[in-house]
Amino acid sequence: MSIPGLGTASLTLLNPAEWNAETCAEVNARLETASAAHIADWAVATFGRDLTIAASMQDTILPHMFGTRLAGVDVLFLETGYHFAETLATRDAAAAAFDITIVNVEPEQSVAEQDATHGKDLFARDPGLCCSLRKVEPLKRALGGYRAWVTGARRVDAATRSEMPVVSWDARHGLVKINPLAFWDDAAVEAYQEANGLPRNPLVAQGFLSIGCQPCTRAVAPGEDARAGRWSGTGKTECGIHVG
Repeated sequence: MSIPGLGTASLTLLNPAEWNAETCAEVNARLETASAAHIADWAVATFGRDLTIAASMQDTILPHMFGTRLAGVDVLFLETGYHFAETLATRDAAAAAFDITIVNVEPEQSVAEQDATHGKDLFARDPGLCCSLRKVEPLKRALGGYRAWVTGARRVDAATRSEMPVVSWDARHGLVKINPLAFWDDAAVEAYQEANGLPRNPLVAQGFLSIGCQPCTRAVAPGEDARAGRWSGTGKTECGIHVG
């Protein structure tokens, strides 16, 4: 069995059934020192239309990076019903600026229906369940038609992501997970945005350094950890998408 190489010229594709944890570990070892651009090239050459991007719209790096490589690429946006207006505007700006297809991934229940089932403001009483219903489960359904998905998660985001690989087997969803920005720091994020003139989420400049749903996100103070503004005071640090 051939493992896809770093260059696309000698690329040998694997059949869908051949991708597994072992295969991903071998590919990851070869891509760990590659640039994000090279990883993106490899991902598109390997998976093509069977690839999708997940974007929170804290920034528009992935929609740009992959939209310039795969015209009309599907960009999954978890439409929880609780987003900041600025985040929705950033999504719309990305859709207008890049050759991408925004796929709004919605929960089975609207906010009003969830309130009727679980009580009002579930996020305040059981944020884990709220995230599961409005993010984790909808994403699982949405990923069913793909062989690989790309995220913008970075090792510097949180301690829980400090050893995140570039390529791994996502056993929960049964497909390959690709994190081309895994080794980027904040300076690299800023440099890419400046170099490409990307649309910005204005909340970042207002101190929202990790942006999620409006009720569960606050701006952080100078010197405070970027993730301190997420589910503040609850002990929760992840929505569940990048866990397991």
